[in-house]
Amino acid sequence: MEAAVMLRAHPSLLRELVERCETLRRRVASRGNAETWRQFQDASYTLCVVTGTRQLDTALYVARQQLADAMRREQPLRH
Repeated sequence: MEAAVMLRAHPSLLRELVERCETLRRRVASRGNAETWRQFQDASYTLCVVTGTRQLDTALYVARQQLADAMRREQPLRH
């Protein structure tokens, strides 16, 4: 029996998508037009796909966890 392999997006892509979703969500809330709403929907969908989730809040949580994990792997503890 083979173990399932979970692919992860590169941290720079995750960071970009998280920032984009957050920025567009603020824009939609303050003065969103149809184009801003479409961009927000596209960015949200993409973040959900790369994190394997179905809702934006969950995708943001998973992306932040993956970013934190990536940072820990890059910066080992020093004694």
